[in-house]
Amino acid sequence: MKKYFTEVVLLFLIVLSSNILAQKYHSDNGNGTYTNPVIAADFPDPDVIRVDSMYYMVNTTMFIFPGVTILKSPDLVNWQYCSNAVQRFDFSKCYDLDGCNRYGHGQWATSLRYHNGKFYLLFITLNEGGFLCTANKPEGPWKIKHLPKGFYDPGLFFDDDGKIYVAHGYNKIYMTELNKNFKPVSKDSLIITGDIRKGLEGTHVYKINGYYYLYCTYGGLDGMQAAFRSKNIYGPYEEKVVINDTTHGHNFGIHQGALIETQTGQWWTMLFVDNGPFGRFPSLQPVTWVDGFPMVGVNGHAVTSYKKPDVGKTYPITTLPTSDEFDSTGLGMQWGWNHNPDSAKWSLSARPGYLRLETASVVDSLPKARNTLTQRMFEYYSNSLASDATTKIDFKNMKDGDIAGLAVFQDPYAYIGIKKESGKNFIIMVNNGKIIDSALVQGSKIYLRASAIYGSGAAHYFDGKAAPGTGTASFLYSTDNHSFTKFGNVLDMKFNLKIFTGNKFCLFNYATKKLGGYVDFDWFRTSPGLIEAARN
Repeated sequence: MKKYFTEVVLLFLIVLSSNILAQKYHSDNGNGTYTNPVIAADFPDPDVIRVDSMYYMVNTTMFIFPGVTILKSPDLVNWQYCSNAVQRFDFSKCYDLDGCNRYGHGQWATSLRYHNGKFYLLFITLNEGGFLCTANKPEGPWKIKHLPKGFYDPGLFFDDDGKIYVAHGYNKIYMTELNKNFKPVSKDSLIITGDIRKGLEGTHVYKINGYYYLYCTYGGLDGMQAAFRSKNIYGPYEEKVVINDTTHGHNFGIHQGALIETQTGQWWTMLFVDNGPFGRFPSLQPVTWVDGFPMVGVNGHAVTSYKKPDVGKTYPITTLPTSDEFDSTGLGMQWGWNHNPDSAKWSLSARPGYLRLETASVVDSLPKARNTLTQRMFEYYSNSLASDATTKIDFKNMKDGDIAGLAVFQDPYAYIGIKKESGKNFIIMVNNGKIIDSALVQGSKIYLRASAIYGSGAAHYFDGKAAPGTGTASFLYSTDNHSFTKFGNVLDMKFNLKIFTGNKFCLFNYATKKLGGYVDFDWFRTSPGLIEAARN
């Protein structure tokens, strides 16, 4: 009902006139090669396994639910959503934003394993402890269990003698044997102390050619990856740094991830690279075994473009979804709520073809608001300078004090939206809690746009010439979806550890006075930003 022909034609003409038809955010180059990052968005702390001919990857989502995202791929390059293993997390009122929050906390660095026909996810939250999720198939349903003991950055391992172990720890790495209920049956045995520098973590455990391997990172922006091996799971272990690339550019500090063997016998690793305010992006690197250690990249450096893994077949190019017309009965797996949602306060059926967000709590700011719907920002493999998100909102049913709109969220955050005050509607732009601009608006519908501009981050990411970690966001509005007006000022985007996820696009509606109001989002669409707009 909403995919109007005129809007489609207009969008095409805009893209054509801006010379950005070649923009893409998939890494497959279509000629047997790929370009890193393998996904240009915030999918950090990857663990990857192969089951038969399919690869599965889990990532950190922290306080976003549904979360604990699992992706699948037939070739390690073209990824699709498979499931969100944890639909909501009901182990503390803080996950409901009930007087407290879990920003910067929640699910961390999950270990993914497959054993005897069952999939396992083992993770820790810093506040609530250890958790195990299990499923007979990766699409779910998943069952979650609160464990008696938590393990920091766990590396789950099923040995071939039937024993179960977990490696864990920060700087000091311990090995613990578990029983079939995943309860410790041994003490935590110290097996490694990081001796290059502090920060050894992210341990994964493998058994290859009779050796136990611990695959760990010395983390940070200038991270490095190390491998340890021993004939005995309790050591002693010998250490080898397998990649330490501090070349200025898009591979700077590549670290933390998984080892993978393809069905054709090739070895690869999925690591990640910090990309400033846009988050931490997974990077696929070739592995060569040298003197019994898995050396990463080529000649000591991570690769940018490289021949795709040999998996025995060639598969179609895929892209992860971002835009949404809200025509389905359920939300796409690209969406996640900021903390647990109040499920009674949102709907895709109350007005078919629209996402309805009712006010769910009376609060004084966006970070405290429930039912804020978020998704990751994607960069483009090109010279585009921005990633735009545009939405159409019907706001005629707001109550006094309600604020609804489109945000770019981290710390700091900013948004453009509608505020209803004394029976009148105002378009406002807020930057880090402060109203920067306000103007009376007529009617009941408006189009809002957030343009996340890479700035020098784009040049950093794709040609390695500029400094990493930069980015800004601008905000615009329109009454006709043709001519957009910039409004307010520019958000200087950050990657603040208080939040610990990349900046996200958000749709929101919250009350500052009383409940009862609602807004309807007609659609949400992303596109490469116009180069001219990014420069102005």
